[in-house]
Amino acid sequence: MPLTDVLEKLYSRRRFGIRPGVDRVGKLLGRLGNPEKNFRTIHVAGTNGKGSTSAFLSSILRHAGHRVAQFSSPHLVRFTERFRINGAEYPADKLKVLMEVVLAAAPEDATFFEITTALAAYIFSEERVELAVMEAGMGGRSDATAAFDGEMTVLTPIALDHMDYLGATLEEIAREKAGIIKPETHVICAEQPEAVRRVIEEQCRAANSTLNALGTDFSIEWNPDGTLTYSGMNGLLTHITPGIAGRYQSTNAALALAASEALETGGLTISSSARREGIATTYWPGRMELVPGTPPLLLDGAHNPAGAAALAEALPHYSYSRLLLVTGVCDDKDIARIYAPLMPHVAEIYTVTPSVERALSDTDLSDFFRKTGMVSQPCGSVVAGIGKARSQAGAGDLILICGSLFLVGEVKAWLENVDYSGIRG
Repeated sequence: MPLTDVLEKLYSRRRFGIRPGVDRVGKLLGRLGNPEKNFRTIHVAGTNGKGSTSAFLSSILRHAGHRVAQFSSPHLVRFTERFRINGAEYPADKLKVLMEVVLAAAPEDATFFEITTALAAYIFSEERVELAVMEAGMGGRSDATAAFDGEMTVLTPIALDHMDYLGATLEEIAREKAGIIKPETHVICAEQPEAVRRVIEEQCRAANSTLNALGTDFSIEWNPDGTLTYSGMNGLLTHITPGIAGRYQSTNAALALAASEALETGGLTISSSARREGIATTYWPGRMELVPGTPPLLLDGAHNPAGAAALAEALPHYSYSRLLLVTGVCDDKDIARIYAPLMPHVAEIYTVTPSVERALSDTDLSDFFRKTGMVSQPCGSVVAGIGKARSQAGAGDLILICGSLFLVGEVKAWLENVDYSGIRG
């Protein structure tokens, strides 16, 4: 049976939707022999920057000579992107064999993400990895990844998002995210709003866990030459060049560097050169990814207000005559707050309908922009939107594509000339 057929069995589990809790995934892991106990786990939770932070940390650990796995979601083009061993996507043929085993053991009501999380544990155990950097889904305490007994939690910036599932206030969301912290472990935390910081400190006290925070215990800053200086808990690292573009990546790099320092207390050996090379060689697709061309395309996965604000902060560091926005979004998003930071930078807008079930239509999104006084036209598909923007672009213009990771995935598939199914989880 080819991988596509096995994947269809997995995708059929989307009918169960999102169901918080670790009981089902715990049962599945037990049936598989608890493969998650065969490696050390580092949890990465938060709202924005989880993927980039995980990629930075995984790269550092790999350059330090450790066999490291990375689990992320969603994927952009290929399901195999979710599972990486020493930076490489897991081969489709090997994935198919292991997925069949996990599906056969899965409880009847196990969800898509629960099975995918257990699959990660099974793969990483079979591949005899030393450490796994596990990116949480949208939650924390009730996230399927919380079934793993992590020895460290890295908390990226926490903001309002997925409020239907995580809570109506920032404090409620923070409490759910920070709930993934395990007792007597190490916590590395980004700078947070005061309300979030209080919740995290409370959770760390309750769990008797050690908290180290950006801006208090370690810091990072941009130098005039575009490099970074990291002032860590154990020393100074200067003239670091991050492999992922974007000014906001300084926070993600700092979290990864601090996590690598904290891991040394757990017996790992990580040199300064491994940290420097790890940050410099990190690659993470769809985040401030510049695609050469006339005009060039800038792809970014910003899909919530905090992500859009970070993107807007990075835009002045790019050179262009006009910024043309090709965008589409899911219908459950706060579009007014997402696009507000970007509007001062944008000359014209081309709206598209992402190939995902909960997409907002291009016409509805275009109507929203027109009511704000922006020049906007609906284009249908993302490829049509890019084509229209290119046809109206002048010399020196830049086309920005953002609004949804699903949208970025479509563009990546189109650029790679491969099929895009629009199925995600």
